[in-house]
Amino acid sequence: MQKIVAVGLSGGVDSSVAALILKKKGYKVIGLFMHNWEEEDYVDNKCNTWKEDIIDAMLVSQQLNIPFQVIEMKNEYKKYVINYMFNEYSLGKTPNPDILCNREIKFNFFLKKAIDLGADCIATGHYVYKKKIIKNKKIIYRLLIGKDLNKDQSYFLCQLTQYQLKKSLFPLGLLTKNQVRKIAHQNGLHNAHKKESQGLCFVGKIKLSKFLQKKILPKKGEVICITTDSFIDKENKSFFSKEEELFFLSRKKKYKKSDGKVIGYHQGAHCFTKGQRKGISLGGYSEPLFVIETDVKNNIVYTGIGKKHPGLYRKYLFIQEKNIHWLREDLSINEGEKMDVFCRIRYRQPLQKSKLYKIKKGMFIEFEKMQCAITEGQFAVWYLGKELIGSGIIY
Repeated sequence: MQKIVAVGLSGGVDSSVAALILKKKGYKVIGLFMHNWEEEDYVDNKCNTWKEDIIDAMLVSQQLNIPFQVIEMKNEYKKYVINYMFNEYSLGKTPNPDILCNREIKFNFFLKKAIDLGADCIATGHYVYKKKIIKNKKIIYRLLIGKDLNKDQSYFLCQLTQYQLKKSLFPLGLLTKNQVRKIAHQNGLHNAHKKESQGLCFVGKIKLSKFLQKKILPKKGEVICITTDSFIDKENKSFFSKEEELFFLSRKKKYKKSDGKVIGYHQGAHCFTKGQRKGISLGGYSEPLFVIETDVKNNIVYTGIGKKHPGLYRKYLFIQEKNIHWLREDLSINEGEKMDVFCRIRYRQPLQKSKLYKIKKGMFIEFEKMQCAITEGQFAVWYLGKELIGSGIIY
């Protein structure tokens, strides 16, 4: 019996080629456009709007001779992605809306609506590869890094479940971006050379301060510079256990106004994130200024001079128990156990040699090398070889 697959057509070349490949493989393909956003006031660059994307998705569907439909999910997107962003930024954290969009929108609500329409599964244009294995007489799905290492998007799918993987196809996993462009061109797809979308998932490029002002009012605060000379940890470092030591080493650094000097002002600490260079708008220093910490409670942005400032670096992070997610639960570790893995703490970061330490309250990650700008609210993702096996929100 011919399988029905609903392809999430975004209007871009990747999802279009995914639909083309699946049709050529004999699937009955339907094209669905997720209408999640239309509030253009949020967008910094309005040249690539949702209206144009719908038209492109519809034209591709006509070229491929497949059914096309628009799926309304604005309420779900606002509740689970936009409101989540506002809440996290107001708490001084830096969220990753693209991961939440995949977990809650594309592979949750969209999947359910596609199945309601009669589809057996969904497909997307993500550059990842799925493989099925049998372990202890049970089917397990593996999520593997895409062939094109420059386009690998496994990081963004780090919160998927076995069920979501089972119901999803990724036709581009063994292709490079150049190959995808070539396939689109050879088959005459009208969007073969369309530029890649950038910025926030389904929204586009945004100016963060303007975006956040929709819910969080601007408030003048101080920018304080912490010099390398004054970067001395005055806390008592005597520990009673290894666990206490790891909590200390993985903690968010806390500064006081007296640790540095006021060098300028800003319009809201929530608009800044650790490691940020642009947007501080203060010059005259031997090297660029970087944000090394924010204090939203007192509305202070702490900065340091130069990329090598010690305030930017640490080797440990912690993930609370409630925020640990294993894509491969059969590989999860228990309290007191360790595991050697490779981790990344941001998209496109080269994989870092690391070690997981499981305790009752959660899990520590120890990196072999110092990491720049470990940021609360972002996701740490861990791999065994080329397989993504788990992830968690940095605390």
